[in-house]
Amino acid sequence: MPKPLTVYLPDSGQQHTQRTIDQLKQSSLVERICLLSTAAIAGKCEGCDRLAVDSLYGSRTMQMIAQKTTTPYTLLVIHDTTIEFGQFALERLLSVAELTGSGMVYSDYYDLQGGQRVSHPVIEYQTGSIRDDFNFGSVLLFDSQALKAAAGATRRQNYQYAGLYSLRLALSRRQPFTRVGEHLYWKAEQDVRKSDQKQFDYVDPKNRAVQIEMEAAATEHLKQVGAWLKPRFKTPNLDDGAFANEASVIIPVKNRVKTVGDAVASVLKQKTSFPFNLIVVDNHSTDGTTDLLRSSAQKDSRLVHVIPERQDLVIGGCWNQGIEHPACGRFAVQLDSDDIYKDEHTLQTIVAAFRREKCAMVIGSYRMTNFKLEEIPPGVIDHKEWTPENGRNNALRINGLGAPRAFYTPILRRIKFPNVSYGEDYAAVLAVSREYQIGRIYEPLYLCRRWEGNSDAGIDVAKQNAFNFYKDKLRTFEILARQRLNQHLKKAASASKQNRHPKRKGRRANR
Repeated sequence: MPKPLTVYLPDSGQQHTQRTIDQLKQSSLVERICLLSTAAIAGKCEGCDRLAVDSLYGSRTMQMIAQKTTTPYTLLVIHDTTIEFGQFALERLLSVAELTGSGMVYSDYYDLQGGQRVSHPVIEYQTGSIRDDFNFGSVLLFDSQALKAAAGATRRQNYQYAGLYSLRLALSRRQPFTRVGEHLYWKAEQDVRKSDQKQFDYVDPKNRAVQIEMEAAATEHLKQVGAWLKPRFKTPNLDDGAFANEASVIIPVKNRVKTVGDAVASVLKQKTSFPFNLIVVDNHSTDGTTDLLRSSAQKDSRLVHVIPERQDLVIGGCWNQGIEHPACGRFAVQLDSDDIYKDEHTLQTIVAAFRREKCAMVIGSYRMTNFKLEEIPPGVIDHKEWTPENGRNNALRINGLGAPRAFYTPILRRIKFPNVSYGEDYAAVLAVSREYQIGRIYEPLYLCRRWEGNSDAGIDVAKQNAFNFYKDKLRTFEILARQRLNQHLKKAASASKQNRHPKRKGRRANR
């Protein structure tokens, strides 16, 4: 009786690959083992086939895997690293796949760190999990028929880097993905950098070729699911309403006595051709922040020190408190309490961009520094991957769009922020971009000062998962909203066409 599994794994000639092969050979489920090699590897591996590929994640590799598989299921190891399977791990993956009818099954795992196993849970896949860095772990089990169908849908593509990503998106349009919340294997982690060191990889210029392909794959997926938006935008009336101030800088803060004074000073020294103020929403600080702000407000009337009555607000809620304040200006401009504006022209530059581009939001660029204001890697974060035509679609793939962020206040008051401390700005950007163009400034406007107190410094796996799941949920909401918007626009266009060209009655009816 044929066995149900064909296994594909990368082979660069390292010893750990042989250990993985030895485990697979002992399984009664494995019919065939295929080694994927991107370079000439000396010698044969007994009991294994070897496939020469130009890229582990390329389109041609994915097509080859789909074509050569004859078993009901396909197991793909996607990282060239040590893999140790747990007790009956393959049986468990296969059982879940058969029980659920899933297109792909993946599981939690352990990281091998210093000889110790460290738990690494992953998260559930959802409609909005379309970012290319979604962590499935290293071991993916595919329904082979679903895999072949997805490969057929992507057969005309020729990606060097985004082949697996595009295949995964195509597969997700056909069958659900299932996570097994059990640690079925352990692996040697290849990238041991802290979370805040990894988060800017996608804006690194050396990864530009990869990002271009990833954007193309994501764009095609959005088109296929009816969530891609054409480059047509509403134009806001930037002179609507009366505002005492043209701009307000808003700083939500809690217990940042060491840094907020510098942030406030960098705002109050701004030189502008229009009136502005600074609204600091002090979320019941207990470390001396409140006294510092109260003293500063007494010295400069442009500083509006707000302490919310509510006790349940976090960053998003504090932003809402600021934009709803009667003193909030026409444009609401972001500054974190840890950071400072680069010079005294930042606010003028941002407002000029609003007027010049007639947009509902402006996003600038910033420079990463230490507290001596010395540049640190990765340097300038400018998000030059943005394009006016497709930026709002690509925004669903990436984890952020940059800073400082500035909003046209009447529109932001309508949208509002979710009352959360992570992703609140991303939610607002997605909502604004659904209807309006976003203006960009590619010169650094503020200095992002890194220190051990930053809220995103070295967060653990559990918090990373919570953050990633929440952003995926925001993407899910947004994809559904964009699908509904496109359906509405299609119906409106159809109705308009019928009104312009009503059906003529037949000659017989006219007699």
